[in-house]
Amino acid sequence: MLASNFSNRARTLQSTTPLSNDQIQRVAPSIFAGAAHESRSDRYAYIPTIDVLEALRGEGFEPFFACQTATRKEGRQEHTKHMLRLRHASQIVGKEVNEIILLNSHDGTSSYQMLAGCFRFVCANGMVIGDTAGDVRVRHTGEATGEVIEGAYEVLNHMAAVDEQRESMKSVQLKPSEQRALASAALSYRWEDKPAPVTEDAILMPRRSEDRGADLWSTFNRVQENMLRGGLRGRNQKGRPTRTREMKGIDSSVRMNRALWVLSEQLREAVS
Repeated sequence: MLASNFSNRARTLQSTTPLSNDQIQRVAPSIFAGAAHESRSDRYAYIPTIDVLEALRGEGFEPFFACQTATRKEGRQEHTKHMLRLRHASQIVGKEVNEIILLNSHDGTSSYQMLAGCFRFVCANGMVIGDTAGDVRVRHTGEATGEVIEGAYEVLNHMAAVDEQRESMKSVQLKPSEQRALASAALSYRWEDKPAPVTEDAILMPRRSEDRGADLWSTFNRVQENMLRGGLRGRNQKGRPTRTREMKGIDSSVRMNRALWVLSEQLREAVS
């Protein structure tokens, strides 16, 4: 689960080219806060997100997505929660690229969190990968800045395992029943004890020819996109026609992404 909550009102900016500091500052000024919010005590260790961003730029990583949550609290706009997604210069373009995801705030509403991610260009989907293996959190105490930099490198080191897992998924061919099992688990996760408005077959329907394969990676991507994008026709609990909603909330989409990754990894181990 994310260390911070982002509503659907969050301000976002996504680009096909690296974002400049000026572009980022227009949507996420809290990334450039010069100090912690005045509500923080002397024990609170300020972690300047811009310093971490510049350190990662020095390692060849560039930001392509920036987000800051909206707030109605006076004086918190320059300190509220924010998120960056970065890619390495060697992987800016391609079918899939690994990302490092940074989350932070300067008003005590979240710890510093770093996650491993992947961006798939064919459908413009950003997925969050793994369970807790690539998840690093740093509390705003002590020598926090140094811990954050070390944590960033820990997530980067996890990327090799991400590549290996992804390639392994591509090599695993699934039977129709195994594909439906993954779709069923995804539906159960999202709607819990309520009847799902759509069937497993709807969740498995490809939106483009590239995803028609029976391999686990293609199946994962079909389920992931249909669950997140929504728009599928189905029936509600009263039997009336309905469409599934897009999962716009950052928290909910990240949780779904990570759950699907873990489910797919478990299925890979079971059928290999």
